[in-house]
Amino acid sequence: MLNAIDDTARRAGRLPRTARRRQLLDAALAVFTTQGYHAAAMDDIAEKAGVSKPVLYQHFPGKRDLYLALLDESAESLLGAVRAALASTHDNKLRVRATMRAYYTYVEDVTGAFRLVFESDFTGEPDVRARVDDVGRQCAEMIAAVISEDTGLPDAECRLLGAALAGVAQVTARTWTANANTIPREEAIDLVASLVWRGIKGVPLRESQDQQ
Repeated sequence: MLNAIDDTARRAGRLPRTARRRQLLDAALAVFTTQGYHAAAMDDIAEKAGVSKPVLYQHFPGKRDLYLALLDESAESLLGAVRAALASTHDNKLRVRATMRAYYTYVEDVTGAFRLVFESDFTGEPDVRARVDDVGRQCAEMIAAVISEDTGLPDAECRLLGAALAGVAQVTARTWTANANTIPREEAIDLVASLVWRGIKGVPLRESQDQQ
């Protein structure tokens, strides 16, 4: 009878595989963002998730696999936010602000997932370095594509401007959150977007475009 009760209790505590994976990723994220990759241990992650290490290893062969899965998730979150911001309007002044806002919202996430992309202590690993570099490149290329469409500038110039705008957004957003958000978010976004807009609006649009 006791064995049957124990078995029922164990079954009641089981989660579907996708839900368990999510639980483990959330626990790993909390550990990685507070301890960094190198200091984190699988024991810490299992304890945070409230599971045994064998359960953890059933889903992820090792700490590196967990980290890369979280890095990919965080990267896609930023890419999706920038993509949506650029597509949100055809008013270039508003588009600049929306793009800045995407970065500030990304770093404000209470999970701290942005640290995996912007502040990783594991970039000596080629797979991690490649992923981190790719996120920055894709963000810059998305911005460059809009600049190219609106201005008709040579590709190299559009890429340079795209990298500049993405860089300003990333560095200022990180500085803002590192300073404990002492400036209200919307005020910080307005300040930086105004600076960026004053620079980018000087780039001539195609003849068929109206200056915004």
